[in-house]
Amino acid sequence: MRGIVFRGDCTLELANFPDPTPDAGEVVLEIKASGMCGSDLHFYRRPAAELGPPVVAGHEPCGVVVAVGPGAVGPHARIGARVMVHHYSGCMGCPDCRSGWPQMCRTAPITVYGTDAHGAHAPYMKVPADTLVPLDERLSFEAGAAISCGTGTAWGAFERIGLTGRDTVAVFGQGPVGLSATLLAKAQGARVIALDIDESRRSTAQAFGADAMIDPRDGRVAEAIRELTAGKGASVSLETSGAAAANRDALDSVSPWGTVCLVGIGSEFSLSLARYLRTQVRILTSWTMSIQAQRACADFVVDRGIDLNALFTDRWRLDQAEEAYQTFNRQSGGKGVFVM
Repeated sequence: MRGIVFRGDCTLELANFPDPTPDAGEVVLEIKASGMCGSDLHFYRRPAAELGPPVVAGHEPCGVVVAVGPGAVGPHARIGARVMVHHYSGCMGCPDCRSGWPQMCRTAPITVYGTDAHGAHAPYMKVPADTLVPLDERLSFEAGAAISCGTGTAWGAFERIGLTGRDTVAVFGQGPVGLSATLLAKAQGARVIALDIDESRRSTAQAFGADAMIDPRDGRVAEAIRELTAGKGASVSLETSGAAAANRDALDSVSPWGTVCLVGIGSEFSLSLARYLRTQVRILTSWTMSIQAQRACADFVVDRGIDLNALFTDRWRLDQAEEAYQTFNRQSGGKGVFVM
């Protein structure tokens, strides 16, 4: 089979790999949809000298089980099962792994599929059976791919925050994670202020139900948010863009006793404790979601009839990979997905 491999310096190739066969406790999926995640761009852009051995990219897998290895157990380890993948694996015996957080494992090296082991930008993918999450028949494979990371990341952040319908949430960045956050927050009854430097993404956020849109380039984000909230500020700020300026604006825009949650990868920033100590703000980080939360997110999307297919503006074949990532690298528009 051929799979997408990032070669660094904004280059990639379709490399040849053997078709996978499952070992003990594993299954092989025929990939039906493999989402493009913003974190892919860190590897796509990275200097070639900093990349390790070639692996198939893609950590938003969704497909159908086509082979089951010996000892693979569980309700979804069966031929024909429609599944998503929780794209991490740890020792599977420590408290973190057993509570559904293998990405937090401190006992064994963590495997991140698409980074440390072959991912989903290929026709087939091999994973442990205990990473499988069922895909409801009412969800498309594309929606399942989104939930497997981008949409699931927004859900996981709101779980950490404890979002309610009483909140006003400022979502910094309206890429795939931010737009997912806008959809999920509106479905939970919250008021949403959407921020992005890209006009098309702000327009999409408005179509998804955002109550107000802000272009942060005018340099007065905190003032604009306070004008929209009777001087109080947002009760929640969610930063998804990975921009240092957005981190600072998120802190400055939240109300006293409010919550700032940081999920965007790539930025570094410093803060003055003296400036924020008396605001009593709560600052959280959030790294994707647990395997239980991935399923809960999918159940919520089905129950509330959320149209995750609307996230996708670009559907690609694997042989269009170069054009796909050149387009995605411009960080304008919605989400991209490889459809097999």
